[in-house]
Amino acid sequence: MITSREMRALELNSEYYGVSRLQLMENAGQSVAIEIASRFKPDKARVAVFCGSGGNGGDGFVVARHLAYLGFEVDVIFAGKSADILNGETERNWVALQALEGSVALREIYDSSLIPNVKAEVVVDALLGIGLTGALRPPILQLVAKINEMKAFCLSVDVPTGLDSDSGNVFGEAVRADLTVTFHDVKPGLARAKAKEYVGELLVRGMGVPREFELFAGPGDVSMLTKTRATEAHKGDFGKLLVIGGSEVFSGAPALVALAALRTGVDLTYILTPQKTAHAISSMSPNLITVKLEGGHLSPSNITTIKRYVEMSTAVVMGPGLGLHNHTKEAVVKILEMIDEYKTPLLLDADGLKAFAESKREMGLPLVLTPHGGEYQSLTGRHPSKDLKKRVEEVRKTAQKLGAVILLKGPVDVISDGKRVKLNFSGNPGMTVGGTGDVLSGITGAFLAQHVDSFEAAVAGAFINGAAGDLVWSEKGDHMVPTDVIDWISPVMKNPMSHMKVRKIVSAGH
Repeated sequence: MITSREMRALELNSEYYGVSRLQLMENAGQSVAIEIASRFKPDKARVAVFCGSGGNGGDGFVVARHLAYLGFEVDVIFAGKSADILNGETERNWVALQALEGSVALREIYDSSLIPNVKAEVVVDALLGIGLTGALRPPILQLVAKINEMKAFCLSVDVPTGLDSDSGNVFGEAVRADLTVTFHDVKPGLARAKAKEYVGELLVRGMGVPREFELFAGPGDVSMLTKTRATEAHKGDFGKLLVIGGSEVFSGAPALVALAALRTGVDLTYILTPQKTAHAISSMSPNLITVKLEGGHLSPSNITTIKRYVEMSTAVVMGPGLGLHNHTKEAVVKILEMIDEYKTPLLLDADGLKAFAESKREMGLPLVLTPHGGEYQSLTGRHPSKDLKKRVEEVRKTAQKLGAVILLKGPVDVISDGKRVKLNFSGNPGMTVGGTGDVLSGITGAFLAQHVDSFEAAVAGAFINGAAGDLVWSEKGDHMVPTDVIDWISPVMKNPMSHMKVRKIVSAGH
């Protein structure tokens, strides 16, 4: 099964990997037309296609065009004004129907008083697909009632209008279809017992998305997590990330984590780090809040201070720049116990990951581990396989065993929560420069702080980090530094499809 948000993400990723949404619309509409033609004869069945202004309506326009080609008489009843169509693919298919006015009758219904008395043996419901968010509004509400009044065979495209594709709930009125043709995979709501009277017979048809695309990270995984800030939003509504890291030797790593998190959209970051390191970090940027810990490295004596900030935070990133002093390892174990009590989402990287590898304690919280090959060996006792298929299965089993999301960094990032698996191809060899892993931790940590599912956070984090690095590479080649990558986080999040322009360039360059 596939949820509505997963389906939207997959369609966007499909376009990113070369199969456009226009192609998907064409394939979906054609498959419905073929299904109708297999059940009815053109000289005995007139078809009325009810279309909305979104992607589902675009599918309906394609259905109408193909049925007209096959010799059917077709009426298209469009809910709205054609000038208001915002979906690019839908608009193109509306334009294609304009030349077919001799065989396709077009009606624009922008007011319920304009609903025609259409006679047809077959009705196609392409008003609303997986985009339903609440009760139906005029004129779609009246058009649904009209469809249900007609003594005709009713086929719903993807989802009966008025039925929630995820829950199967009906908000008042919904189309009662004899047949529902859904695409790629069954939507959860269609399989609910309570939805049967609306769905009727259920068929699943392909629309040209290769199954492999389900395994690939892409812009859709970013758009799925993008949030709009309400005008009444307050400081902290978009998360508070606690970064525990740094030592007298390493001060840059935790700063990079925090700066990347802020660019990703988290409201507040707190960096807990030894006193001298805190002064150094404070001088790097006025955007950074530092909390000064006693001593030259993390130790058990810092636990009381750390506890106060764990209580205030919605996620924690621990490890970058910590060092491996014996007192630090001891402190990490105690902090893990404390964070586990609060069930605060946690990302472990670098030295925090190495300290965790010695205990591998079970954690009852959302946990993300971001090892490179050497750190993965510390976790498992073996280096990851060079064969991608074998590496995927190794990571999946490790994630399942540890009860964590594993993001194994490499030329192809492998992300798994023990069940789901995604591969991320963004990024380039120029990102071997120190600090890009800290940027990745900051991006992923920011999503965790915003209560995002840990697997989805890791997938989006991997793609954004790599895509930002590719955009840097397209400008500066291999001469990048991690702060360059941070500068590109916001543009990638605003328009993740922009990476398409540089993906081929980066691949050719390396």
